[in-house]
Amino acid sequence: MNDRHGYGAAMIDRLERYWRVFGTGLSFALFGTGGILLRILVFPFLNLFVRNAEKRNQLARRVIRLSFILFIGIMRILGVLRYSITGAERLNRNGLLIIANHPTLIDTIFLMSITHNADCIIKSSLWRNPFTHGPVHAAGYIRNDEGAELVDDCIAALNRGSNLIIFPEGTRTPDDGIVRIKRGATNIAVRGKRNITPVVIRCNPKTLGKNMKWWRVPEKRVHFLIEVKEDIDINDFISQDSNEVMAVRRLTDHIENFFNEENGNYGFA
Repeated sequence: MNDRHGYGAAMIDRLERYWRVFGTGLSFALFGTGGILLRILVFPFLNLFVRNAEKRNQLARRVIRLSFILFIGIMRILGVLRYSITGAERLNRNGLLIIANHPTLIDTIFLMSITHNADCIIKSSLWRNPFTHGPVHAAGYIRNDEGAELVDDCIAALNRGSNLIIFPEGTRTPDDGIVRIKRGATNIAVRGKRNITPVVIRCNPKTLGKNMKWWRVPEKRVHFLIEVKEDIDINDFISQDSNEVMAVRRLTDHIENFFNEENGNYGFA
């Protein structure tokens, strides 16, 4: 009897996992289709009827945010994931420099769904991608191929009131779970004299990570935990030394240690 019960439970678990593979594939298919529909049906009308570029960008970002909220909701309804968010009220401000770790493929979607007037640095390849070209162009996101002007463009976006989201690792966190920070984001903070709003993203069990195929879903449904932490005061680093290079180095080390300690405290390292 116990053997039959165990076999039945294993079969249910297997079917539930197959469903999550299907649900994940369906979600990404809907994501791509949505990007094309926005490009064809929505953003051309914004370009045609909204002549002010700043207002057009803000409307486009609002549409993208609503789309991402819908996308995450679909994934939750399909049973692909669960999530909990704390401290989201700290994102209800303007001109924030938001820095987050990057454990999964969909971290950007989560963050942009909870951030008002979100701006971000976009790979140039996404400007050429037919699924994403329309949204990123209409929203006026910052391209990452602007060379030396990139930091200045980011500071200008913050001064306009945009909330700039940056993943300072530059790519998804490697398999060892250790966060390694590049200095681009801290350069923006020091040169622009902007406090940093850190966001810690955790995913248990791991999925959609670096070198992980989307169909390799874990044995149980994943749970995303997103925590918006208290601001890091940039003056604590600038006031120690007038040398910007040293301030950037200290801030980079601090943020790297911060994220690795947060991951270690929850056993995600």
